[in-house]
Amino acid sequence: MDGVRAVLLDVDGVLAVSWQALPGASEALERLRAAGFGVRMVTNTTVGTRALVADNLRAAGFAVAPEDILTAPTATAAYLRETYPGARCALLSEGDVREDLDGVTLVDDDPEVVVLGGAGPAFDYETLNRAFRWLRDGARLVAMQRGLYWRTSEGLRLDVGAFLPGLEAASGVRAEVVGKPARAFFTAALRAVGAEPGEAVMVGDDVETDVLAAQALGLTGVLVRTGKYLPETHRAASGTPDHVVDSVADVPDLLGTPAP
Repeated sequence: MDGVRAVLLDVDGVLAVSWQALPGASEALERLRAAGFGVRMVTNTTVGTRALVADNLRAAGFAVAPEDILTAPTATAAYLRETYPGARCALLSEGDVREDLDGVTLVDDDPEVVVLGGAGPAFDYETLNRAFRWLRDGARLVAMQRGLYWRTSEGLRLDVGAFLPGLEAASGVRAEVVGKPARAFFTAALRAVGAEPGEAVMVGDDVETDVLAAQALGLTGVLVRTGKYLPETHRAASGTPDHVVDSVADVPDLLGTPAP
């Protein structure tokens, strides 16, 4: 691990579950910072704005500010402004992230782009069917992420990736994915900490989206056995994580930071 100068941390399932800090997570964050690592939280969550994510983490005991966090909605806003400037966009997402979609024109009907965030009760039949009709009428499809599920205090819950393949198959429109595992998302996080891929570690609970996607870009991948981690998913993964640890609390020792 010589030469590592930056650590990217997933939020849900790595630092907290349902905004309750996992054991040792806040202490691990402080140890990494004290050792001089550049740290950014990188999350696909769309349950709220980046400011709300920071507020929830602070309430759970983490010393973070909004600028410490890269979210899928903020990355999606940048992507839409660059790729579809001025386009009419219809947002389908559980959780209100409109504040983070600065510079994006949001409409309720006749969109040029359908934007999918995180899944939840908002993904009912009528809404999905309306999105299907828009796509058949020529709209493009942009997804903030395509995770299949995530961990809450009540267990695993389906995410947008459980619905996205059906919309793609039915409409014939392939989604443009902006959040993890997109290379651009990791690149933006690396740029924020001023590190090259070979100088950074990505810590996540999703073996494909967090860990192997980061490794494909040249980062060191660390899979934690918390959050959505399942042994069968680990065994069936398309590759092998560089490191597997019990939790984020083990990461400072993995990186050789001084003991507290």
